[in-house]
Amino acid sequence: MSESLKRGDLVIGIYKTGKYIGEITDIRPQHYLVCVKSVLKHPMQGDLHRPKQADVPLFHERRALAFNEQANMPKPMVRLYEGEVLDYHESLKQAVDAMKEELLADGSEWALKSLENVKVLEQDYFRE
Repeated sequence: MSESLKRGDLVIGIYKTGKYIGEITDIRPQHYLVCVKSVLKHPMQGDLHRPKQADVPLFHERRALAFNEQANMPKPMVRLYEGEVLDYHESLKQAVDAMKEELLADGSEWALKSLENVKVLEQDYFRE
């Protein structure tokens, strides 16, 4: 299905552990270059190679891709999107709120460390 996508198409794409709506700006052999327009799911915090583990050498703070940031997304992780595109900042707020709810429900050591990262990210994302 992803082979039929073309430049200018609106797509849903997964980049690392985040999920985004964006526009294809280039097609490469293994990837689509996607310009981010909206956030559907905020990336997980911590070490991508040891997910949901708190006892890692470096617990990464993972930011969402920025508005109009371009990312190489693997072709199998990209599909056509035909819905409405939410405002980037509103979509980021919704994605952060959803992640916080999941982390609070989890309650593990990893979730608590993730919530600490999210507090720092929120201060940067939502400066007024």
